[in-house]
Amino acid sequence: MGHRRRAVENLGMTAAAFSGRRVLVTGHTGFKGAWLAAWLAEAGAEVTGYALPPETNPSLWVLLGQGKIRSIAGDLNDRAALDRLIAETDPEFVFHLAAQSLVRRSYRTPVETFATNVLGTVQLLDALRAGSGLRAVVVATSDKAYENVEQVWGYRETDPMGGHDPYSASKGATEIATAAMRRSFYTQGAADPHPARIASARAGNVIGGGDWAEDRLVPDIVRGCLSDEGRVVLRHPGAIRPWQHVLEPLRGYMMLAQMLEQDDAFAKGWNFGPERDDERPVLDVAKAIIKALGQGRIEVDTPANTPHEAKMLRLDVSQARATLGWRPVLNFEDTVRLTADWYAGWARGTSPAELCRAQIAEFETLSKRQV
Repeated sequence: MGHRRRAVENLGMTAAAFSGRRVLVTGHTGFKGAWLAAWLAEAGAEVTGYALPPETNPSLWVLLGQGKIRSIAGDLNDRAALDRLIAETDPEFVFHLAAQSLVRRSYRTPVETFATNVLGTVQLLDALRAGSGLRAVVVATSDKAYENVEQVWGYRETDPMGGHDPYSASKGATEIATAAMRRSFYTQGAADPHPARIASARAGNVIGGGDWAEDRLVPDIVRGCLSDEGRVVLRHPGAIRPWQHVLEPLRGYMMLAQMLEQDDAFAKGWNFGPERDDERPVLDVAKAIIKALGQGRIEVDTPANTPHEAKMLRLDVSQARATLGWRPVLNFEDTVRLTADWYAGWARGTSPAELCRAQIAEFETLSKRQV
């Protein structure tokens, strides 16, 4: 398998570092959250998940059947439920992934999108102030949090937040709100500072097995390939995205949480994205998955009144490379291969839990071999 090289000093920074630690994952019933919760639980962490019930059928969370994880159904804006959650679990680490994460849905439900993504994050960070054992919080937002001016160079952590559509704007606002909560309540200069440290994490377009969300590229490609007609319909085949496997940013989140426990210098915003050479147009992703699955045909259909979607969005990950020692493990070809292999295995009847465990083990092995 082709893979990347990374810094020697971070070889020990894996999910195993959370063994025996109390970890809260919000949004564990979603795609990224299910992968993260499963990874941490397999490593021996005491994982509690807090989220709304899964929206999709199939659902990765349901298919994984994670008996090792305590799952609590709840809304981020149910403050009484959040207070009970913190009092009962007293988490040491929190990975906040719960969100309304779909651009096109945000046009239909803008109020829900802002309420969940912005106010829900503020509710959580405020409720966590009562957590006596809390050490670190990682708030996952999105590369779309940046004010996108279609520039050819990558956005840096110091660039302004913004957003054309409700989803993107809600993520930009979440970044601003997170920074305000951090400065007001989680730094030494606050009136009554909590000792925990908070960082935000912005990742590019994440792909991998087990995603069945609506209006998302890979699930749509897989559904098209496996349908009777085999039609894979693309809206914007030329749009360039920073594709990366789901395990890449999740590894970054875990590394960041570990460093936050040690040093408040890491309490800020971070980008996690692929190498520049692995940023490809939508058409390349569709072709690669169709080839791996061995079936499917592409059709382009861009409706005249389609909602705005950015054509170019790239992240600069220099800060994560230089300061955190993080860099991608997989190249584009292997990212797509692992994704397609997962869906192909699932279609053949292989256990999703077995597929995830095998891919996590392979990914961890590759990351440790990098020198």
